[in-house]
Amino acid sequence: MANRVTELFGIRYPIIQAGMVWASGWRLASAVSNAGGLGLIGAGSMYPEVLSEHIQKCKKATSKPFGVNVPLLYPEIDLLMEVIIQENVPIVFTAAGNPKLWTAHLKSKGCIVVHVVSSVKFALKAQACGVDAIVAEGFEAGGHNGREETTTMTLVPLVRKAIHLPLIAAGGIGSGTAMLAALALGADGVQVGSRFVATPEASSHELFKHEVLNAEEGSTELTLKELTPVRLLKNPFYQKIKQLYAEGASPEKLQQVLGRGRAKKGMFEGDLVEGELEIGQVAAQIDSILPAAEIIEEFIATYNAKLTQLTPLF
Repeated sequence: MANRVTELFGIRYPIIQAGMVWASGWRLASAVSNAGGLGLIGAGSMYPEVLSEHIQKCKKATSKPFGVNVPLLYPEIDLLMEVIIQENVPIVFTAAGNPKLWTAHLKSKGCIVVHVVSSVKFALKAQACGVDAIVAEGFEAGGHNGREETTTMTLVPLVRKAIHLPLIAAGGIGSGTAMLAALALGADGVQVGSRFVATPEASSHELFKHEVLNAEEGSTELTLKELTPVRLLKNPFYQKIKQLYAEGASPEKLQQVLGRGRAKKGMFEGDLVEGELEIGQVAAQIDSILPAAEIIEEFIATYNAKLTQLTPLF
């Protein structure tokens, strides 16, 4: 299944595991890489010394390519980048910020750099900055998201038309069928987040994983756009935010109630009442906790089966 994404990263399948906060540690990243995809360590929830530990453990757990995802909106980015360079991480995904800040520096150190965008405008800016590939993420995706509310099915063809770089689709990719659709729309690969939360290897709390399994259509919503847009499960904390909107709360009030550490409290510590529970709309399709390798096998088997079922219309 060789294409521009598999050749760029040196992987077997064009499947990238998203570098999610409080989920994507070395166990998940190495499991995905060993299964033929590209595993990413999520640096957004790590101090520099913790990131270094995860990178070193990932190197011991896999001889295959892996990378690190860095949300540029978090503090201590310079320290995280220093660790990435010192540890000779070959692939870096950046998101939620200006790629111009770090792309040239990372590439000068030999890194392959990929940037995540939510619009054609930002895709063109990332391409101009010299990134090697782009992830176009629709607003179905979990966690921090764009304000444009453009769905994956609309966004991917628009970005494909605008750029010449390898393109990775993200947002709502939870099966081999969705991967087939994304590639038909013009993507060269897919980035999968929510499906990999429901794995034994994900570092997320078991209570959060089972809450994902319980999700139904409409169980998530994109909120807190005045701060940083984020898609959440509709737990009691979400309901508290919804009530604040109804009362006309200011961004300052929203920030005060949000405070610090909500995502850790919910997804890592398992506080389903007061924590942020970040997950994508595709959670409604997830009904089992499976090893990462089995998920990739299932993706490929379903992709191939659906591909053979397609016939010309005329």
